Amino acid sequence: MLPHPTPRRDIQGLRALAVLAVIGAHAVGWPRGGFVGVDVFFVVSGFLITGALLREVQLTGGIRLAAFAGRRARRILPLAVVVLLATAASAIVVFNRPRAEQTLVDALWSAGFAANWRFTAVGTDYFHADDAVSPLQHFWSLAVEEQFYLAWPLLLLLAVSLLPAARRRGAAAAAAAATLAAAVVATSFAWAMLQSADAAVAAYFSTFTRAWELAIGALIAAMVPLLRRIPPVLGGLASWVGVGSLVVAFAVIDPAAGGFPAPWAALPVIATALVLAGGVPGDPRHRHLFPLTNPVSVFAGDVSYSLYLWHFPVIVFAAVLLPAREATTVLVLAITAVLAVASYHLVERPFRFAPYGRPVGGETTETAREDAAAAPVSAAERAATPVRDAAPAPAPRALSTRPAGWTPGTRYYPGMPRPDSADLAPHDVPAPIAAPALAHATGTGTGTTTTAKPTSDASAPWAAWRARFGPPALLAASGLGIAALAVVLVVQNVFGGLTASLVAFPPAGAADAASDAADADPGDPIAALQAELAAAATATEWPELHPSLDEVMTRSSASNPARDCFSPDVSPTATGCSTGSSDAPVHIYLVGDSTAMAYAPAFRKLADDSDGGIRVTTVGLYGCRFTDVAVQNDGAGVMAACPQRKADVRAMILADAPTLVVMSNAYTLGHTPDGADLSADALLAAQEAEADSYGMPGRIVHLAPPPEGADLGRCYSPAASPYGCAAGVSSTWGQMESAAEQVAAASGNHAVSSLPFACWELVCPAFAGDIPTRYDRTHLTVAYAEHIVPALRAELAARGLL
Repeated sequence: MLPHPTPRRDIQGLRALAVLAVIGAHAVGWPRGGFVGVDVFFVVSGFLITGALLREVQLTGGIRLAAFAGRRARRILPLAVVVLLATAASAIVVFNRPRAEQTLVDALWSAGFAANWRFTAVGTDYFHADDAVSPLQHFWSLAVEEQFYLAWPLLLLLAVSLLPAARRRGAAAAAAAATLAAAVVATSFAWAMLQSADAAVAAYFSTFTRAWELAIGALIAAMVPLLRRIPPVLGGLASWVGVGSLVVAFAVIDPAAGGFPAPWAALPVIATALVLAGGVPGDPRHRHLFPLTNPVSVFAGDVSYSLYLWHFPVIVFAAVLLPAREATTVLVLAITAVLAVASYHLVERPFRFAPYGRPVGGETTETAREDAAAAPVSAAERAATPVRDAAPAPAPRALSTRPAGWTPGTRYYPGMPRPDSADLAPHDVPAPIAAPALAHATGTGTGTTTTAKPTSDASAPWAAWRARFGPPALLAASGLGIAALAVVLVVQNVFGGLTASLVAFPPAGAADAASDAADADPGDPIAALQAELAAAATATEWPELHPSLDEVMTRSSASNPARDCFSPDVSPTATGCSTGSSDAPVHIYLVGDSTAMAYAPAFRKLADDSDGGIRVTTVGLYGCRFTDVAVQNDGAGVMAACPQRKADVRAMILADAPTLVVMSNAYTLGHTPDGADLSADALLAAQEAEADSYGMPGRIVHLAPPPEGADLGRCYSPAASPYGCAAGVSSTWGQMESAAEQVAAASGNHAVSSLPFACWELVCPAFAGDIPTRYDRTHLTVAYAEHIVPALRAELAARGLL
């Protein structure tokens, strides 16, 4: 039987460094480039698995695809399924209904290893791009790996099959693998460069733009025979350079800067490749590389898979259930660590090494090891390999309870069958095999008589499995229970109990101010609306809303009757986007981006209630600001359609000569397609310049959008206070409102603020009366847009515009 490749401690340290960087970036935002830890995982995975596949090729001349798939399933599926089930169940309890339903859908996509395509579709959907983050979003990287491994073993097997049978066990197999990997690197990286510039969201999640990272690891694995010739001193230097480069990558790569995964992912990828390549020669323990090879780093690497799967759901659920404090971060990290260690011993290792259908005491010729160092097989080793299906020669049984092949100093568990070498991680090399029948000694005074204690062939593997994994699992279960009790005590004493932590209270004196607003003149529609907003801003419990927040969040913009008139996929017409009598003396155009679309129900109701006095045309394009400069938007199809839509609307207005044009665009800063930043003053000046092209001086209204509210997907939980979903007015919104007033005053046009019907005392609640005000951070619900019509009519009439 061939000796197993010696485990490399530096690889476990790399895993530890990667997962801790990812957790730090997600939990506390430091290091800011910690998200590239995922790229480290890709390279390590490609290196280890390709090394295992090449080892199998060198020993057997081929690759057993079914066995490979089985090993991947045992390695990946058990813990992934547990995390998916736990997350989906928790989402039902904690989240609002739309977010819980989205999480269930995410879980299904994740279970099918297609989460990356799911999040690509959501992230490129204009109306869902700002949805609250899924607690399962981190499963995208697992999907990329498994999709890669659907194709990579097949491609490798095909490349090897083209070689003569006599050469498949030699260096030619490694050369073929290196050529194939290099081709994947070149093709995938070139595509990543194109996609990163043109479709950043798709590029980030795509298997095709990430395959080069796994292929880099595969290339290093194929080059192991050459790398073994490097002097250990140079290899050690390369490893240290790689570690230093990784630290630099964590510090300097900015997730908001673009250029990812290409070219910026090249820095962590090359750094990881240097560590892997530099570690091939020399002692596999690599004691000189102590940041990676110390016992703490190695253990963190052992549990890195569990840490990665658990950390993101814990962070996301804690953001809903607990207030934003330093103590919350500490608690999140502690819970993640406990869950990871417990599931490592309860789920990951026991299921991975369960003896499914393995013969008792049997030797296997399966020598590929996914988590071992990639090591080539020498000619002597190949010669020593037994021919598959050949009957082993009988050997005399030694008078010892130690199995044949036992190495002194290793741990031994009675009844343990020799494990399948294909399933061993470098930190999981179990003790050698016990014989099916164990010697049982009984003393007789002067001597010892040895008898055989029979063991069932069927039960021996499972008995050994229980002996090996039972005690750690029991300890892990006990520790998990103790940790759960500790969490309850911490929440009770630090946060004042879970229920209290979910309740946010309005500032002192707010109730009195709300009472004063409620006493305002009921005949004044703006004052009446302010009274409703004041009551909502000071409420401590959610009222029964009609429609419910769950309903409006689920519908999003789908219930807006003007949506087709703002879609890039439909060519709107003035007739099709108008309501009211064609003979009406007042004709109003409402134009702009999605904030104008959100106001459309209000203006349509204004026309419907006018008894033939007002005609309204609502037309624009969501994501497209009606300015005379292009403002970048990543929504699908928006930038391509925006210039033509603005030209079409301009032509409609010039042809119809309406009484009034109302413009409404987002009050957020932006930049041009070439990256030049646009200030608040520049954006409103560009909006005024676009209005000038309509030839209607003094008859333009710059209608402010509602101030950006709290993220309902994150803040709204049935158990939480509504004040948690109230938001203040941002400084950016204030700057743009002030800029609108200035340009309107200079041109003789008008600027109308949205504060009277969106906020009270600069606090913007998520409902007013029994109606939800918004279905996301910005856009008014249809019901509330129609509810503000009296206030909007009064505001326009006060300016002599109606």
